[in-house]
Amino acid sequence: MLRPKEVVQLWVDAFNRHDVEAITALYHENATNHQVANEPVVGIEAIHTMFTSEFSTVDMTAIVENIFEDGQWAILEWRDPLGVRGCGFFQVVNGKILFQRGYWDKLSFLKPNTSSANTIRNNTGRISRGIMLPGGAIKLGERGQ
Repeated sequence: MLRPKEVVQLWVDAFNRHDVEAITALYHENATNHQVANEPVVGIEAIHTMFTSEFSTVDMTAIVENIFEDGQWAILEWRDPLGVRGCGFFQVVNGKILFQRGYWDKLSFLKPNTSSANTIRNNTGRISRGIMLPGGAIKLGERGQ
């Protein structure tokens, strides 16, 4: 059985590939994903829907700073390519994520950055931005205008 740290590394890999099926497979059937800037998302179907929506809206990348492990818990410290930082706490039971809580500054993520306005939208029309952990997708047009 995978240790919590190994599960979180698989989570990061799937997240960076925008692989909804692979990332959803890491969650327990009754998992909760709570990004503190948003309402909790409960259940694997809701988590699948959340990732599908977010990956189609925002081009996200997680750059791992550290992954720590303590018993059933793994702690991910991350940053995105534009410097937003955050952390996530993952409770892993029997090799599956049962509970996830993420902390990141939503205002920093949404803050207009005129110096990089030309790099925000990629050629697919999606917003090119670093990580916004699950539950925090932004709508097109909220950045770079």
